[in-house]
Amino acid sequence: MATTASATHDINGKPLTAGHKKVIFASSLGTVFEWYDFYLYGSLAAIIAAQFFSGVNETTGFIFALLAFAAGFAVRPFGAIVFGRLGDMIGRKYTFLVTIVIMGISTFLVGILPSYGSIGIAAPVILIVLRMLQGLALGGEYGGAATYVAEHAPHGKRGLYTSFIQTTATIGLLLSLLVILTVRETVGVEAFAEWGWRIPFLLSIVLLGISVWIRMQLSESPLFLEMKENGTLSKAPITESFFSKNGKIVLLALLGATAGQAVVWYAGQFYAMYFLTQSLKVDSTTTWMLIGGALIIGTPFFIFFGWLSDKIGRKPIVMAGCLIAALTYMPLFQGLTHYANPAIAEASESSPAVVVADPDTCSFQFDPIGKKKFTSSCDIATAALAKAGVPYRVEPAPAGTLATLRIGQTPVSSYEAEGLAPADATAQGAAFNTSLKAALTQAKYPEKADDARINKPMVLLILTILVLYVTMVYGPIAAWLVELFPTKIRYTSMSLPYHIGNGWFGGFLPTISFALVAATGNIYYGLWYPIGIALMTFVIGCLFLHETKDVDITK
Repeated sequence: MATTASATHDINGKPLTAGHKKVIFASSLGTVFEWYDFYLYGSLAAIIAAQFFSGVNETTGFIFALLAFAAGFAVRPFGAIVFGRLGDMIGRKYTFLVTIVIMGISTFLVGILPSYGSIGIAAPVILIVLRMLQGLALGGEYGGAATYVAEHAPHGKRGLYTSFIQTTATIGLLLSLLVILTVRETVGVEAFAEWGWRIPFLLSIVLLGISVWIRMQLSESPLFLEMKENGTLSKAPITESFFSKNGKIVLLALLGATAGQAVVWYAGQFYAMYFLTQSLKVDSTTTWMLIGGALIIGTPFFIFFGWLSDKIGRKPIVMAGCLIAALTYMPLFQGLTHYANPAIAEASESSPAVVVADPDTCSFQFDPIGKKKFTSSCDIATAALAKAGVPYRVEPAPAGTLATLRIGQTPVSSYEAEGLAPADATAQGAAFNTSLKAALTQAKYPEKADDARINKPMVLLILTILVLYVTMVYGPIAAWLVELFPTKIRYTSMSLPYHIGNGWFGGFLPTISFALVAATGNIYYGLWYPIGIALMTFVIGCLFLHETKDVDITK
Protein backbone atom coordinates (compact mmCIF):
# COMPACT_ATOMS: atom_id res chain seq x y z
CA MET A 1 0.00 0.00 0.00
CA ALA A 2 1.17 3.53 -0.64
CA THR A 3 2.68 5.37 2.31
CA THR A 4 2.08 8.81 3.78
CA ALA A 5 4.01 11.61 2.10
CA SER A 6 6.91 13.21 3.87
CA ALA A 7 6.69 16.73 5.23
CA THR A 8 9.13 17.93 2.59
CA HIS A 9 6.86 16.85 -0.25
CA ASP A 10 5.11 19.71 -2.05
CA ILE A 11 1.58 19.13 -0.75
CA ASN A 12 0.25 22.04 -2.78
CA GLY A 13 1.45 20.51 -6.05
CA LYS A 14 2.82 22.22 -9.13
CA PRO A 15 1.15 24.47 -11.71
CA LEU A 16 -0.80 22.81 -14.51
CA THR A 17 1.92 22.71 -17.18
CA ALA A 18 1.49 22.14 -20.92
CA GLY A 19 2.80 18.62 -20.42
CA HIS A 20 0.21 17.91 -17.73
CA LYS A 21 -2.56 19.24 -19.93
CA LYS A 22 -1.42 17.01 -22.78
CA VAL A 23 -1.46 13.92 -20.55
CA ILE A 24 -4.94 14.70 -19.24
CA PHE A 25 -6.34 15.58 -22.67
CA ALA A 26 -4.93 12.55 -24.48
CA SER A 27 -5.93 10.06 -21.81
CA SER A 28 -9.38 11.55 -21.35
CA LEU A 29 -10.16 11.92 -25.05
CA GLY A 30 -9.31 8.32 -25.78
CA THR A 31 -11.40 7.13 -22.86
CA VAL A 32 -14.35 9.28 -24.00
CA PHE A 33 -14.27 7.50 -27.34
CA GLU A 34 -14.13 4.09 -25.65
CA TRP A 35 -17.20 4.90 -23.55
CA TYR A 36 -18.93 6.29 -26.65
CA ASP A 37 -18.33 2.98 -28.40
CA PHE A 38 -19.48 0.95 -25.41
CA TYR A 39 -22.72 2.87 -24.85
CA LEU A 40 -23.85 2.89 -28.47
CA TYR A 41 -25.09 -0.64 -27.98
CA GLY A 42 -27.12 0.27 -24.90
CA SER A 43 -28.65 3.31 -26.56
CA LEU A 44 -29.59 1.36 -29.71
CA ALA A 45 -30.46 -1.97 -28.09
CA ALA A 46 -34.04 -2.07 -29.42
CA ILE A 47 -32.98 -1.47 -33.03
CA ILE A 48 -30.06 -3.89 -32.77
CA ALA A 49 -32.40 -6.57 -31.37
CA ALA A 50 -34.69 -6.14 -34.38
CA GLN A 51 -31.74 -6.43 -36.77
CA PHE A 52 -30.00 -9.44 -35.24
CA PHE A 53 -32.54 -11.46 -33.24
CA SER A 54 -35.73 -11.25 -35.28
CA GLY A 55 -35.13 -14.42 -37.28
CA VAL A 56 -34.87 -16.87 -34.40
CA ASN A 57 -37.61 -18.33 -32.25
CA GLU A 58 -38.71 -16.37 -29.21
CA THR A 59 -36.74 -18.42 -26.68
CA THR A 60 -33.48 -18.30 -28.66
CA GLY A 61 -33.96 -14.61 -29.35
CA PHE A 62 -34.46 -13.96 -25.64
CA ILE A 63 -31.26 -15.87 -24.84
CA PHE A 64 -29.25 -13.95 -27.42
CA ALA A 65 -30.68 -10.60 -26.33
CA LEU A 66 -29.67 -11.24 -22.72
CA LEU A 67 -26.27 -12.54 -23.71
CA ALA A 68 -25.56 -9.58 -25.96
CA PHE A 69 -26.58 -7.16 -23.21
CA ALA A 70 -24.70 -8.96 -20.47
CA ALA A 71 -21.58 -9.96 -22.39
CA GLY A 72 -19.95 -6.53 -22.38
CA PHE A 73 -20.45 -6.16 -18.64
CA ALA A 74 -19.64 -9.74 -17.69
CA VAL A 75 -16.19 -9.83 -19.28
CA ARG A 76 -14.98 -6.46 -18.03
CA PRO A 77 -13.28 -7.95 -14.93
CA PHE A 78 -11.42 -10.43 -17.16
CA GLY A 79 -10.22 -7.54 -19.28
CA ALA A 80 -9.08 -5.87 -16.08
CA ILE A 81 -6.99 -8.93 -15.16
CA VAL A 82 -5.49 -9.45 -18.63
CA PHE A 83 -4.66 -5.84 -19.41
CA GLY A 84 -3.91 -4.90 -15.81
CA ARG A 85 -1.20 -7.56 -15.78
CA LEU A 86 0.21 -6.29 -19.08
CA GLY A 87 0.11 -2.70 -17.81
CA ASP A 88 2.13 -3.60 -14.72
CA MET A 89 4.64 -5.65 -16.73
CA ILE A 90 5.16 -3.84 -20.07
CA GLY A 91 3.85 -0.34 -19.40
CA ARG A 92 0.74 1.84 -19.04
CA LYS A 93 0.99 3.63 -22.41
CA TYR A 94 1.21 0.64 -24.73
CA THR A 95 -1.44 -1.33 -22.87
CA PHE A 96 -4.13 1.29 -23.23
CA LEU A 97 -3.09 1.79 -26.86
CA VAL A 98 -3.99 -1.87 -27.39
CA THR A 99 -7.32 -1.52 -25.57
CA ILE A 100 -8.46 1.45 -27.62
CA VAL A 101 -7.61 -0.34 -30.90
CA ILE A 102 -9.63 -3.39 -29.84
CA MET A 103 -12.57 -1.23 -28.80
CA GLY A 104 -12.55 0.90 -31.96
CA ILE A 105 -12.29 -2.00 -34.40
CA SER A 106 -14.96 -4.03 -32.57
CA THR A 107 -17.37 -1.11 -32.65
CA PHE A 108 -16.69 -0.39 -36.33
CA LEU A 109 -17.36 -4.04 -37.19
CA VAL A 110 -20.80 -3.84 -35.56
CA GLY A 111 -21.57 -1.10 -38.07
CA ILE A 112 -20.80 -3.36 -41.05
CA LEU A 113 -22.05 -6.65 -39.58
CA PRO A 114 -24.76 -8.19 -41.81
CA SER A 115 -28.14 -8.74 -40.15
CA TYR A 116 -29.78 -12.06 -39.35
CA GLY A 117 -31.66 -11.90 -42.62
CA SER A 118 -28.37 -11.91 -44.54
CA ILE A 119 -26.17 -14.45 -42.76
CA GLY A 120 -28.51 -16.19 -40.34
CA ILE A 121 -27.51 -17.36 -36.87
CA ALA A 122 -23.91 -16.20 -37.44
CA ALA A 123 -25.07 -12.57 -37.07
CA PRO A 124 -26.07 -12.67 -33.38
CA VAL A 125 -23.13 -14.94 -32.56
CA ILE A 126 -20.64 -12.49 -34.10
CA LEU A 127 -22.42 -9.59 -32.39
CA ILE A 128 -21.97 -11.21 -28.99
CA VAL A 129 -18.28 -11.87 -29.71
CA LEU A 130 -17.78 -8.22 -30.67
CA ARG A 131 -19.63 -7.12 -27.55
CA MET A 132 -17.33 -9.30 -25.44
CA LEU A 133 -14.28 -7.76 -27.10
CA GLN A 134 -15.65 -4.31 -26.24
CA GLY A 135 -16.01 -5.36 -22.62
CA LEU A 136 -12.51 -6.81 -22.49
CA ALA A 137 -11.06 -3.62 -23.95
CA LEU A 138 -12.94 -1.39 -21.54
CA GLY A 139 -11.76 -3.60 -18.69
CA GLY A 140 -8.20 -2.63 -19.54
CA GLU A 141 -8.76 0.98 -20.58
CA TYR A 142 -9.99 2.64 -17.41
CA GLY A 143 -7.29 1.36 -15.09
CA GLY A 144 -4.61 2.33 -17.57
CA ALA A 145 -5.89 5.84 -18.13
CA ALA A 146 -6.47 6.53 -14.42
CA THR A 147 -3.09 5.11 -13.40
CA TYR A 148 -1.26 6.97 -16.16
CA VAL A 149 -2.80 10.34 -15.27
CA ALA A 150 -2.35 9.86 -11.51
CA GLU A 151 1.31 8.93 -11.92
CA HIS A 152 1.89 12.16 -13.85
CA ALA A 153 -0.04 14.34 -11.38
CA PRO A 154 1.69 16.54 -8.79
CA HIS A 155 1.14 15.48 -5.20
CA GLY A 156 -1.92 17.22 -3.82
CA LYS A 157 -3.68 17.39 -7.22
CA ARG A 158 -4.36 13.76 -8.06
CA GLY A 159 -8.06 14.14 -7.34
CA LEU A 160 -8.30 17.09 -9.72
CA TYR A 161 -6.25 15.47 -12.48
CA THR A 162 -8.00 12.09 -12.40
CA SER A 163 -11.42 13.74 -12.21
CA PHE A 164 -11.06 14.55 -15.91
CA ILE A 165 -10.92 10.81 -16.56
CA GLN A 166 -14.09 10.49 -14.46
CA THR A 167 -15.98 12.81 -16.81
CA THR A 168 -15.32 10.51 -19.75
CA ALA A 169 -18.02 7.91 -19.09
CA THR A 170 -20.71 10.58 -18.87
CA ILE A 171 -19.34 12.53 -21.84
CA GLY A 172 -19.14 9.30 -23.83
CA LEU A 173 -22.79 8.56 -23.04
CA LEU A 174 -23.77 12.12 -23.92
CA LEU A 175 -21.77 11.96 -27.17
CA SER A 176 -23.47 8.72 -28.17
CA LEU A 177 -26.91 10.23 -27.54
CA LEU A 178 -26.08 13.40 -29.51
CA VAL A 179 -24.73 11.45 -32.49
CA ILE A 180 -27.76 9.13 -32.49
CA LEU A 181 -30.21 12.04 -32.33
CA THR A 182 -28.38 13.96 -35.07
CA VAL A 183 -28.24 11.00 -37.43
CA ARG A 184 -31.86 10.05 -36.78
CA GLU A 185 -33.09 13.57 -37.43
CA THR A 186 -30.97 13.77 -40.58
CA VAL A 187 -31.98 10.51 -42.26
CA GLY A 188 -35.46 10.11 -40.75
CA VAL A 189 -36.85 7.64 -38.21
CA GLU A 190 -37.63 4.83 -40.68
CA ALA A 191 -34.30 5.06 -42.51
CA PHE A 192 -32.48 5.21 -39.18
CA ALA A 193 -34.13 2.00 -37.99
CA GLU A 194 -33.32 0.29 -41.31
CA TRP A 195 -29.71 1.37 -41.95
CA GLY A 196 -28.95 4.76 -40.36
CA TRP A 197 -28.23 3.17 -36.96
CA ARG A 198 -24.97 1.87 -38.46
CA ILE A 199 -23.54 5.38 -38.96
CA PRO A 200 -22.67 6.05 -35.27
CA PHE A 201 -20.79 2.74 -35.19
CA LEU A 202 -18.95 3.48 -38.42
CA LEU A 203 -17.82 6.86 -37.06
CA SER A 204 -15.77 4.93 -34.51
CA ILE A 205 -13.04 4.31 -37.06
CA VAL A 206 -12.47 8.07 -37.33
CA LEU A 207 -12.45 8.47 -33.55
CA LEU A 208 -10.07 5.52 -33.31
CA GLY A 209 -7.59 7.11 -35.68
CA ILE A 210 -7.64 10.40 -33.75
CA SER A 211 -7.24 8.64 -30.38
CA VAL A 212 -4.35 6.43 -31.48
CA TRP A 213 -2.50 9.35 -33.07
CA ILE A 214 -2.84 11.46 -29.91
CA ARG A 215 -1.82 8.67 -27.56
CA MET A 216 1.22 7.80 -29.67
CA GLN A 217 2.59 11.24 -28.79
CA LEU A 218 2.63 10.45 -25.06
CA SER A 219 5.57 9.24 -23.00
CA GLU A 220 5.46 6.30 -20.63
CA SER A 221 4.55 6.92 -16.97
CA PRO A 222 7.63 8.25 -15.11
CA LEU A 223 6.99 5.94 -12.14
CA PHE A 224 6.84 2.90 -14.41
CA LEU A 225 10.07 3.93 -16.16
CA GLU A 226 11.75 4.36 -12.79
CA MET A 227 10.69 0.86 -11.71
CA LYS A 228 11.87 -0.57 -15.02
CA GLU A 229 15.24 1.13 -14.68
CA ASN A 230 15.62 -0.08 -11.10
CA GLY A 231 14.51 -3.62 -11.92
CA THR A 232 11.61 -3.51 -9.45
CA LEU A 233 8.75 -4.36 -11.83
CA SER A 234 6.38 -7.04 -10.62
CA LYS A 235 7.02 -10.45 -12.17
CA ALA A 236 3.63 -11.81 -11.05
CA PRO A 237 1.17 -8.90 -10.65
CA ILE A 238 -1.88 -11.17 -10.45
CA THR A 239 -0.40 -13.22 -7.61
CA GLU A 240 0.85 -10.15 -5.77
CA SER A 241 -2.46 -8.32 -6.24
CA PHE A 242 -4.96 -10.99 -5.26
CA PHE A 243 -3.15 -13.81 -3.46
CA SER A 244 -1.30 -11.82 -0.83
CA LYS A 245 -2.29 -9.39 1.92
CA ASN A 246 -3.04 -6.93 -0.88
CA GLY A 247 -6.03 -9.12 -1.79
CA LYS A 248 -7.83 -7.92 1.33
CA ILE A 249 -7.52 -4.31 0.16
CA VAL A 250 -8.84 -5.34 -3.29
CA LEU A 251 -11.91 -6.92 -1.68
CA LEU A 252 -12.51 -3.91 0.57
CA ALA A 253 -12.10 -1.55 -2.39
CA LEU A 254 -14.81 -3.53 -4.21
CA LEU A 255 -17.35 -3.74 -1.39
CA GLY A 256 -16.47 -0.49 0.38
CA ALA A 257 -16.03 1.79 -2.62
CA THR A 258 -16.71 0.67 -6.20
CA ALA A 259 -19.89 -1.42 -5.69
CA GLY A 260 -21.78 1.52 -4.20
CA GLN A 261 -20.22 3.95 -6.67
CA ALA A 262 -21.35 1.71 -9.52
CA VAL A 263 -25.00 1.39 -8.52
CA VAL A 264 -25.26 5.13 -7.90
CA TRP A 265 -23.73 5.74 -11.34
CA TYR A 266 -26.05 3.34 -13.16
CA ALA A 267 -29.14 4.34 -11.19
CA GLY A 268 -28.53 8.03 -11.80
CA GLN A 269 -27.96 7.73 -15.54
CA PHE A 270 -28.96 4.40 -17.09
CA TYR A 271 -31.71 3.28 -14.74
CA ALA A 272 -33.24 6.76 -14.77
CA MET A 273 -33.33 6.55 -18.58
CA TYR A 274 -34.81 3.05 -18.42
CA PHE A 275 -37.39 4.14 -15.83
CA LEU A 276 -38.56 7.07 -17.95
CA THR A 277 -38.86 5.12 -21.20
CA GLN A 278 -40.00 1.72 -19.93
CA SER A 279 -41.94 2.37 -16.74
CA LEU A 280 -43.25 5.87 -17.46
CA LYS A 281 -43.49 5.49 -21.27
CA VAL A 282 -41.85 8.83 -22.02
CA ASP A 283 -40.87 9.21 -25.69
CA SER A 284 -37.24 8.16 -26.24
CA THR A 285 -36.26 11.44 -27.91
CA THR A 286 -37.69 13.46 -25.02
CA THR A 287 -35.93 11.18 -22.55
CA TRP A 288 -32.59 11.46 -24.34
CA MET A 289 -32.83 15.24 -24.44
CA LEU A 290 -33.70 15.48 -20.74
CA ILE A 291 -30.95 13.06 -19.77
CA GLY A 292 -28.55 14.94 -22.04
CA GLY A 293 -29.48 18.24 -20.40
CA ALA A 294 -28.85 16.80 -16.94
CA LEU A 295 -25.49 15.42 -18.06
CA ILE A 296 -24.43 18.79 -19.48
CA ILE A 297 -25.38 20.55 -16.24
CA GLY A 298 -23.84 17.94 -13.99
CA THR A 299 -20.59 17.02 -15.75
CA PRO A 300 -18.47 19.95 -14.38
CA PHE A 301 -19.17 18.64 -10.88
CA PHE A 302 -16.98 15.59 -11.54
CA ILE A 303 -14.07 18.00 -11.64
CA PHE A 304 -15.38 19.98 -8.67
CA PHE A 305 -15.62 16.91 -6.43
CA GLY A 306 -12.24 15.66 -7.67
CA TRP A 307 -10.74 19.02 -6.70
CA LEU A 308 -12.59 19.01 -3.39
CA SER A 309 -11.29 15.53 -2.61
CA ASP A 310 -7.75 16.95 -2.71
CA LYS A 311 -8.81 19.32 0.08
CA ILE A 312 -11.01 17.21 2.37
CA GLY A 313 -10.36 13.65 1.22
CA ARG A 314 -11.80 11.05 -1.15
CA LYS A 315 -13.59 8.92 1.41
CA PRO A 316 -16.02 11.46 2.93
CA ILE A 317 -17.28 12.58 -0.48
CA VAL A 318 -17.83 9.06 -1.86
CA MET A 319 -19.45 7.87 1.37
CA ALA A 320 -21.72 10.92 1.52
CA GLY A 321 -22.79 10.35 -2.08
CA CYS A 322 -23.73 6.72 -1.38
CA LEU A 323 -25.68 7.61 1.76
CA ILE A 324 -27.57 10.59 0.33
CA ALA A 325 -28.48 8.63 -2.81
CA ALA A 326 -29.78 5.69 -0.78
CA LEU A 327 -31.92 7.95 1.42
CA THR A 328 -33.48 9.96 -1.41
CA TYR A 329 -33.93 7.59 -4.36
CA MET A 330 -37.51 6.67 -3.46
CA PRO A 331 -38.91 10.23 -3.28
CA LEU A 332 -36.91 11.31 -6.34
CA PHE A 333 -38.20 8.51 -8.56
CA GLN A 334 -41.72 9.03 -7.23
CA GLY A 335 -41.23 12.65 -8.25
CA LEU A 336 -40.29 11.51 -11.76
CA THR A 337 -43.63 9.67 -12.00
CA HIS A 338 -45.54 12.68 -10.71
CA TYR A 339 -43.93 15.10 -13.15
CA ALA A 340 -43.36 12.85 -16.20
CA ASN A 341 -46.52 10.71 -16.36
CA PRO A 342 -49.06 11.44 -13.62
CA ALA A 343 -51.70 9.44 -15.52
CA ILE A 344 -50.08 6.19 -14.33
CA ALA A 345 -50.66 7.06 -10.69
CA GLU A 346 -54.19 8.30 -11.44
CA ALA A 347 -55.17 5.12 -13.29
CA SER A 348 -53.59 2.91 -10.63
CA GLU A 349 -55.66 4.63 -7.94
CA SER A 350 -58.99 4.50 -9.81
CA SER A 351 -58.53 1.05 -11.45
CA PRO A 352 -55.87 -0.93 -9.59
CA ALA A 353 -54.27 -3.90 -11.35
CA VAL A 354 -54.33 -7.21 -9.47
CA VAL A 355 -52.80 -10.57 -10.42
CA VAL A 356 -54.64 -13.51 -8.82
CA ALA A 357 -52.33 -16.53 -8.97
CA ASP A 358 -50.89 -19.53 -7.17
CA PRO A 359 -47.84 -18.01 -5.40
CA ASP A 360 -45.77 -21.12 -6.11
CA THR A 361 -46.00 -20.41 -9.85
CA CYS A 362 -44.68 -16.85 -9.59
CA SER A 363 -40.92 -16.71 -10.25
CA PHE A 364 -38.22 -14.17 -9.57
CA GLN A 365 -37.50 -13.42 -13.21
CA PHE A 366 -33.76 -12.85 -13.20
CA ASP A 367 -31.66 -15.04 -15.46
CA PRO A 368 -28.39 -13.41 -16.60
CA ILE A 369 -27.39 -16.30 -18.88
CA GLY A 370 -30.77 -16.71 -20.56
CA LYS A 371 -31.38 -20.44 -20.01
CA LYS A 372 -34.44 -20.36 -17.81
CA LYS A 373 -37.94 -20.10 -19.28
CA PHE A 374 -40.64 -18.08 -17.50
CA THR A 375 -43.73 -19.79 -18.93
CA SER A 376 -46.20 -20.01 -16.02
CA SER A 377 -49.43 -18.03 -16.27
CA CYS A 378 -48.31 -15.91 -13.30
CA ASP A 379 -44.94 -15.10 -14.86
CA ILE A 380 -46.56 -14.19 -18.17
CA ALA A 381 -49.06 -11.88 -16.47
CA THR A 382 -46.58 -10.13 -14.18
CA ALA A 383 -43.97 -9.70 -16.94
CA ALA A 384 -46.60 -8.15 -19.24
CA LEU A 385 -47.70 -5.66 -16.60
CA ALA A 386 -44.13 -4.79 -15.63
CA LYS A 387 -43.24 -4.24 -19.27
CA ALA A 388 -46.29 -1.99 -19.68
CA GLY A 389 -45.24 0.08 -16.66
CA VAL A 390 -48.42 -0.80 -14.76
CA PRO A 391 -48.16 -1.05 -10.95
CA TYR A 392 -49.96 -4.12 -9.56
CA ARG A 393 -50.27 -6.41 -6.58
CA VAL A 394 -50.48 -10.19 -6.38
CA GLU A 395 -53.32 -11.97 -4.55
CA PRO A 396 -52.82 -15.63 -3.66
CA ALA A 397 -55.05 -18.24 -5.29
CA PRO A 398 -55.44 -21.99 -4.63
CA ALA A 399 -52.73 -24.31 -5.96
CA GLY A 400 -53.12 -25.09 -9.63
CA THR A 401 -55.23 -22.03 -10.39
CA LEU A 402 -54.66 -20.36 -13.76
CA ALA A 403 -53.52 -16.78 -13.16
CA THR A 404 -56.00 -14.03 -13.99
CA LEU A 405 -55.70 -10.26 -13.97
CA ARG A 406 -58.18 -7.68 -12.79
CA ILE A 407 -57.76 -4.23 -14.29
CA GLY A 408 -60.27 -2.31 -12.20
CA GLN A 409 -63.34 -4.55 -12.61
CA THR A 410 -62.26 -6.06 -15.95
CA PRO A 411 -60.92 -9.65 -15.82
CA VAL A 412 -58.19 -10.89 -18.19
CA SER A 413 -57.13 -14.55 -18.24
CA SER A 414 -53.48 -15.44 -18.60
CA TYR A 415 -52.27 -18.72 -20.12
CA GLU A 416 -49.72 -21.48 -19.53
CA ALA A 417 -47.01 -21.49 -22.21
CA GLU A 418 -45.20 -24.63 -21.04
CA GLY A 419 -45.47 -27.39 -23.63
CA LEU A 420 -47.27 -25.30 -26.25
CA ALA A 421 -46.24 -25.57 -29.87
CA PRO A 422 -44.64 -22.34 -31.16
CA ALA A 423 -47.67 -21.48 -33.28
CA ASP A 424 -50.08 -22.05 -30.38
CA ALA A 425 -47.88 -20.03 -28.01
CA THR A 426 -47.81 -17.16 -30.50
CA ALA A 427 -51.59 -17.25 -30.95
CA GLN A 428 -52.32 -17.37 -27.23
CA GLY A 429 -49.80 -14.66 -26.54
CA ALA A 430 -51.38 -12.39 -29.15
CA ALA A 431 -54.89 -12.98 -27.74
CA PHE A 432 -53.70 -12.30 -24.20
CA ASN A 433 -51.90 -9.10 -25.21
CA THR A 434 -54.97 -7.86 -27.11
CA SER A 435 -57.27 -8.44 -24.12
CA LEU A 436 -54.81 -6.85 -21.72
CA LYS A 437 -54.34 -3.80 -23.94
CA ALA A 438 -58.10 -3.30 -24.20
CA ALA A 439 -58.53 -3.53 -20.43
CA LEU A 440 -55.69 -1.08 -19.76
CA THR A 441 -57.07 1.37 -22.30
CA GLN A 442 -60.52 1.19 -20.71
CA ALA A 443 -58.97 1.87 -17.30
CA LYS A 444 -57.10 4.88 -18.79
CA TYR A 445 -53.61 3.49 -18.29
CA PRO A 446 -51.55 5.50 -20.79
CA GLU A 447 -49.73 3.72 -23.60
CA LYS A 448 -47.26 6.58 -23.55
CA ALA A 449 -46.71 9.72 -21.55
CA ASP A 450 -48.71 12.75 -22.66
CA ASP A 451 -46.09 15.27 -23.75
CA ALA A 452 -48.39 18.16 -22.77
CA ARG A 453 -48.50 16.89 -19.16
CA ILE A 454 -44.74 16.36 -18.75
CA ASN A 455 -43.33 19.00 -16.44
CA LYS A 456 -39.96 19.08 -18.19
CA PRO A 457 -38.23 21.62 -15.92
CA MET A 458 -39.01 19.51 -12.85
CA VAL A 459 -38.01 16.27 -14.57
CA LEU A 460 -34.75 17.93 -15.62
CA LEU A 461 -34.18 19.11 -12.06
CA ILE A 462 -34.64 15.62 -10.63
CA LEU A 463 -32.40 14.08 -13.28
CA THR A 464 -29.75 16.70 -12.53
CA ILE A 465 -29.88 15.83 -8.82
CA LEU A 466 -29.38 12.16 -9.72
CA VAL A 467 -26.38 13.10 -11.88
CA LEU A 468 -24.92 15.18 -9.02
CA TYR A 469 -24.97 12.05 -6.86
CA VAL A 470 -23.05 10.33 -9.65
CA THR A 471 -20.42 13.08 -9.64
CA MET A 472 -19.99 12.78 -5.87
CA VAL A 473 -19.22 9.06 -5.91
CA TYR A 474 -17.39 8.97 -9.24
CA GLY A 475 -15.33 12.17 -9.27
CA PRO A 476 -12.87 11.10 -6.50
CA ILE A 477 -12.94 7.30 -7.03
CA ALA A 478 -10.00 7.04 -9.47
CA ALA A 479 -7.62 8.90 -7.17
CA TRP A 480 -8.81 6.82 -4.22
CA LEU A 481 -8.20 3.53 -6.04
CA VAL A 482 -4.80 4.61 -7.36
CA GLU A 483 -3.67 5.62 -3.88
CA LEU A 484 -4.80 2.38 -2.25
CA PHE A 485 -2.24 0.22 -4.08
CA PRO A 486 1.56 0.15 -4.58
CA THR A 487 3.00 1.26 -7.92
CA LYS A 488 4.25 -2.09 -9.19
CA ILE A 489 0.81 -3.74 -9.04
CA ARG A 490 -1.39 -0.65 -9.22
CA TYR A 491 -2.84 -1.20 -12.71
CA THR A 492 -3.91 -4.77 -11.89
CA SER A 493 -5.05 -4.14 -8.32
CA MET A 494 -7.29 -1.15 -9.04
CA SER A 495 -8.75 -2.45 -12.31
CA LEU A 496 -10.38 -5.60 -10.96
CA PRO A 497 -12.47 -4.08 -8.11
CA TYR A 498 -13.44 -1.20 -10.38
CA HIS A 499 -14.72 -3.45 -13.15
CA ILE A 500 -16.40 -6.02 -10.93
CA GLY A 501 -18.15 -3.13 -9.23
CA ASN A 502 -19.14 -1.37 -12.44
CA GLY A 503 -19.43 -4.38 -14.73
CA TRP A 504 -21.38 -6.69 -12.42
CA PHE A 505 -22.90 -4.71 -9.53
CA GLY A 506 -23.71 -1.77 -11.81
CA GLY A 507 -24.12 -3.40 -15.21
CA PHE A 508 -26.76 -5.88 -14.07
CA LEU A 509 -28.77 -3.22 -12.23
CA PRO A 510 -31.50 -2.84 -14.93
CA THR A 511 -31.99 -6.63 -15.17
CA ILE A 512 -32.14 -7.18 -11.42
CA SER A 513 -34.38 -4.16 -10.89
CA PHE A 514 -36.80 -5.34 -13.60
CA ALA A 515 -36.97 -8.75 -11.89
CA LEU A 516 -37.77 -7.06 -8.57
CA VAL A 517 -40.51 -4.97 -10.20
CA ALA A 518 -42.00 -8.00 -11.95
CA ALA A 519 -41.95 -9.98 -8.69
CA THR A 520 -43.75 -7.32 -6.65
CA GLY A 521 -45.69 -5.15 -9.07
CA ASN A 522 -44.24 -2.03 -7.45
CA ILE A 523 -42.52 0.10 -10.09
CA TYR A 524 -40.24 1.54 -7.38
CA TYR A 525 -39.25 -1.80 -5.88
CA GLY A 526 -36.29 -2.13 -8.24
CA LEU A 527 -34.69 0.78 -6.40
CA TRP A 528 -34.08 -1.41 -3.37
CA TYR A 529 -31.18 -3.02 -5.22
CA PRO A 530 -29.09 0.18 -5.63
CA ILE A 531 -30.24 1.39 -2.20
CA GLY A 532 -29.06 -1.83 -0.54
CA ILE A 533 -25.69 -1.90 -2.32
CA ALA A 534 -25.05 1.80 -1.65
CA LEU A 535 -25.77 1.33 2.06
CA MET A 536 -23.50 -1.74 2.18
CA THR A 537 -20.69 0.30 0.64
CA PHE A 538 -21.30 3.16 3.06
CA VAL A 539 -20.96 0.87 6.08
CA ILE A 540 -17.95 -1.13 4.84
CA GLY A 541 -16.18 1.93 3.45
CA CYS A 542 -16.63 3.92 6.64
CA LEU A 543 -15.45 1.07 8.86
CA PHE A 544 -12.61 -0.54 6.90
CA LEU A 545 -11.18 1.79 4.24
CA HIS A 546 -8.86 4.65 5.13
CA GLU A 547 -8.35 8.10 3.66
CA THR A 548 -5.55 8.28 1.06
CA LYS A 549 -5.25 11.86 -0.21
CA ASP A 550 -1.90 12.45 1.52
CA VAL A 551 -0.17 9.19 0.56
CA ASP A 552 2.98 9.10 -1.55
CA ILE A 553 2.15 6.94 -4.58
CA THR A 554 5.80 6.59 -5.62
CA LYS A 555 6.20 3.76 -3.10
